[in-house]
Amino acid sequence: MGKTIFADDEATPRSSIRVMVVDDHAVVRGGLTTFLLAYDDLELVGEAANGLEALTVAERCQPDVVLMDLMMPEMDGATATRLLREKHPNIQVIALTSFKEDDLVQGVLSAGAIGYLLKNVSADELVSAIRSARAGRPTLAPEATRALIHSATHTRQQPLGYDLTERERDVLALMVTGMNNSEIADKLVVSRSTIKYHVSNILSKLQATTRTEAVAYALQQNLVTYPKGPAL
Repeated sequence: MGKTIFADDEATPRSSIRVMVVDDHAVVRGGLTTFLLAYDDLELVGEAANGLEALTVAERCQPDVVLMDLMMPEMDGATATRLLREKHPNIQVIALTSFKEDDLVQGVLSAGAIGYLLKNVSADELVSAIRSARAGRPTLAPEATRALIHSATHTRQQPLGYDLTERERDVLALMVTGMNNSEIADKLVVSRSTIKYHVSNILSKLQATTRTEAVAYALQQNLVTYPKGPAL
């Protein structure tokens, strides 16, 4: 049987795959821990309840593979994945979520995740994905593959900005008022890093190089309406 090994345990076999679990639900983390214990080559080295905490824990325990939830408080999984991969490119991330929306798939894969699986995945499929991630091979749920194909076949047929998410449109509307990232974060009650991630996505989807260019295009194409009264 495998066992739970945390950061400073010198007995950790280097041939084992060091796995970290990030999910805001304790029951899910507990279930994944039980699952990992059933495999001799998998070892749990850390847990985190949100993306912000995941960055700190990963720094300490240096996992090989992170199982990352997407919808979490403090910092979402896509933002955490991007920041984690920027600082630790050798750590592989598998998005493990209940959601299969196109923008979530594209967002976390663009952030650097090597896999995207739904939480109804079988134990054999999950362990295979973890082993593949350690070896640098991607694993995608069929729903994620369909999302990527859909994006590739429809992007050229739609005007820029058609694929903005509702939250990205909220952020863009506040950008139009002249708010900076900190002000938008306060307005929407989220972290600054989350807003930075949304702004980056907005610029990419609008093929804009600056905030001013993005705002000008948004107004020209009526993606948002410039407020007539005081700033939001």
